Amino acid sequence: MSISFTAMRTPAAGAGVAALAIAFSSACSSPLGPQYEYEEQLYLTVGGAATAVVDTSIPALVALRGAALDPSPTARTDQTDVRKVFEVSGCPTVQVGQPWRRDGRRFVQIRIDTPDVRTLSQCSLLAWSSYTFERDPSGIHFEQRLGPAAGGNPGKVNWDGSELIAFKLHLPSKIIYHNVRRLADNSPGEIERGNILTWEQTLVDRRASKPIDMDVRMEATSILYRAIWLFGGSLVAAIVVLATIVWLVMLRGKRAAKNL
Repeated sequence: MSISFTAMRTPAAGAGVAALAIAFSSACSSPLGPQYEYEEQLYLTVGGAATAVVDTSIPALVALRGAALDPSPTARTDQTDVRKVFEVSGCPTVQVGQPWRRDGRRFVQIRIDTPDVRTLSQCSLLAWSSYTFERDPSGIHFEQRLGPAAGGNPGKVNWDGSELIAFKLHLPSKIIYHNVRRLADNSPGEIERGNILTWEQTLVDRRASKPIDMDVRMEATSILYRAIWLFGGSLVAAIVVLATIVWLVMLRGKRAAKNL
């Protein structure tokens, strides 16, 4: 596995969809939307390649994944230290984004590329999830089952119990079925912009290892490929119409010339 802050370096079909989705999601993120204490985003391709993006506070990373980092609000966030934590956990090449602060807590972002989403659990900091990626006559079946949290000790943290965590899937093709439920009333959730599904949980529930089962079925054809075919068909149709108009004008001109 390797880390990338730009496009996924994989020949798998649909890789461009993930790269575009990452850029689109970053550009369109709303400051009025939910702010998560821990967020895993998975950008999936129809070929099974994926990019995992983790945005987390250091205390949450310690509490949920047992990361060997200093969770103190006064400590310095060393990107090299964070990278080493992921390297020793089974991710051989890691790059870490510029840290930031929110509500007195330190946050950091990590991005991980893999040619096969099922191998993400080989990195122990992501090993609380098991990943299923299967093809059948109905399309693609993806499932991510979330197991127990690590139960790390972050020390005294200024959490008030309202903190949320999220797991987001950015999917490359038309969604046929999903099991997203709203956190507030457990009613069926909706597909968000750009084919995004979000499973939310309170930080309290995640620390208590309340399970999450993310189950999705989708078509096997990338939305990007479909869009390209639609665009190409529209372009061909426009050219045919234009050529027909030109031919009719020329034919009318020839007839007018014969009548002179």
